[in-house]
Amino acid sequence: MLNKLNISQSKQKLIVYIVLTIVTFAVFWQVNQYNFINIDDNLYVTQNSHIQSGITLDGFRWAFCTRYADLWNPLVWLSFMFDYQLFGLNAGGYHVTNLILHILSTLLLFWLFCRMTGAIWKSAFVATLFALHPLHVESVAWIAERKDVLSAFFWILTLCLYVYYTEKQAIRRYLLVLFFFTCALLSKPMVVTLPVIMILLDYWPLGRFESKKDNLILWQLKEKIPFFVLSAVFSIITIYAQHDPSGKVFPLGSRIANSPVSFVTYLEKTFWPHDLAVFYPFSDQLPVWQVLGAILLILVVSATVIAAVKRLPYLLTGWFWYAITILPVIGIVQIGNHSMADRYTYLPLIGISIILAWGIPHLFPREDMRKNILFPAGIAVLAILSVITWQQCSYWKNDTTLFGHALQVTKDNYLAHGSLGPALFKEGKTEEAIDHYNKAIRIMPDYVEPYNNRGAAYAQLGQYQQAIEDYNHAIRIRPDYIPPYNNRGAAYARLGQHQRAIEDYNHAIRLKPEGADAYHNRGLAYSQLGQYQLAINDLNKAISLNHYYLMAYLNRAAIYGKFNQYHNVIKDLNETIRLQPDNALFYYNRGFAYAKISQYLSAISDLNTAIRLKEDYADAYNTRGAVYLNQRNNELGCRDAQKACQLGNCKTLDAAKGKGYCL
Repeated sequence: MLNKLNISQSKQKLIVYIVLTIVTFAVFWQVNQYNFINIDDNLYVTQNSHIQSGITLDGFRWAFCTRYADLWNPLVWLSFMFDYQLFGLNAGGYHVTNLILHILSTLLLFWLFCRMTGAIWKSAFVATLFALHPLHVESVAWIAERKDVLSAFFWILTLCLYVYYTEKQAIRRYLLVLFFFTCALLSKPMVVTLPVIMILLDYWPLGRFESKKDNLILWQLKEKIPFFVLSAVFSIITIYAQHDPSGKVFPLGSRIANSPVSFVTYLEKTFWPHDLAVFYPFSDQLPVWQVLGAILLILVVSATVIAAVKRLPYLLTGWFWYAITILPVIGIVQIGNHSMADRYTYLPLIGISIILAWGIPHLFPREDMRKNILFPAGIAVLAILSVITWQQCSYWKNDTTLFGHALQVTKDNYLAHGSLGPALFKEGKTEEAIDHYNKAIRIMPDYVEPYNNRGAAYAQLGQYQQAIEDYNHAIRIRPDYIPPYNNRGAAYARLGQHQRAIEDYNHAIRLKPEGADAYHNRGLAYSQLGQYQLAINDLNKAISLNHYYLMAYLNRAAIYGKFNQYHNVIKDLNETIRLQPDNALFYYNRGFAYAKISQYLSAISDLNTAIRLKEDYADAYNTRGAVYLNQRNNELGCRDAQKACQLGNCKTLDAAKGKGYCL
């Protein structure tokens, strides 16, 4: 099409780069307004104090040494620290980082196939399908899936550098390939299959096999062994790091049966992207015909591409790219409680794109037919995919839309029920939340989270005994699950049983000595028992574990206030204001503390801010009035005292009248 207009190849490539960038931004830009999701985003970012310390030397050390969340992906943790440094807890910034990585991978993918094949528009089709396929929404729109987009960026960059190396086999180029492959592995271990993909590309389109016929095996071994060694090392680390005691262990036979069905279902959703969900429940009762049919289809397609390898070599590269890259997550080695996941197609789908980009034109031998039919047909297909992707992206706006959609397109989705409950609970829809917890428990009776969350909902309703029963049930299912100990302790505290609460917090601390919440809660319990020094010690510990623990600073300030240690009160309130600078209460409390130590100018400044943030703040007017009266500024003092009285606090006004002021 563009050749007819006499546009040079370099300009055609530039047009592709620009269009790919603009269209991908247009389709995905809505994620900029989206929130964190309550699956994994809390573990990775919102409740991760290490991430919220930003880029520090300790942060680097933690990223490379931790097995937090049963993962070892240091570069992902570092990328989140960098995001926090820039965006704090503004979810939009994290989403934009994911999107930028996705676009960079798309552009690199176009460069890769253009460089290898010289086919601009076929390469553009591969890159566009990667950029805009609905199956890839999960990897881009889910903040916790940073590991997908980051590892894919390094994966594709590694292949680009590998092609660069094959053009001139210098050691410096080879070491660059090894380095960025290591970066990919440090982002997500799923990329261990990359050395095999290099071998496929050596066959087609690089055609390196032809020049190495005499020592083919020795050549491949010599060149690829360092990559296979890296893959083996990272595979061992991954197996060692991944231990999920919360997951249900499915029988090996069920996992083996699910694997070919998932393999084929991914293909189905590639060509007909329907009923996409964040979670697909595992079924251990698949029909025999479905399993056997999937196996037969895989064998037939594999045999066909092998038989046609001489005539259509791209079929072999494309098919085995898909098959090999999806193998680590096909489910034989259990990773989670799902049967499959859209995110697992992020790299494998490139293989299917190769088959389509080079295979479909082969069906149209005449050049004019290709130009008149394939180009507009390709544009139409990609436009349709863009619309579907845009719509699929919209479901990731928040927990309510995401899990509500999952319930519409899947059956017996206990995780969607269990995850929709907390979203409704945050919206104040406690009864609806309990209904979803009940449904999750009916589907999966040993699913521990809904018991804990339903207990929290009952506690919100003041039904503490029912809450405690749910926490007990959660603990029976999983004795090492920490949240119900903390929550049961809080329920006991509400019932005035502070010693029992402390016992639960002790248990939580034994299970997780680095858990700040249990120390904070135990500190509050000690405070209720009048054991203030023990309370201060626990709050100190909570703050040392989490420097951003706002409530720990606030509660420690309250205890200091009981002993008139107002300088310490002010220090803690400085921290609360640093963490939440638009909270009127914190300014009021600090202003009150300044007034107590006769720092009246600082007191008035803070009370002014509190009133600016909350215009009807009766206590702030009342205290500011008292400060003015102490300074003998009767006019301003009486004015504030009268304003406070109008808003419901007449304490200063009554005292002033008793002394003969404000008559």
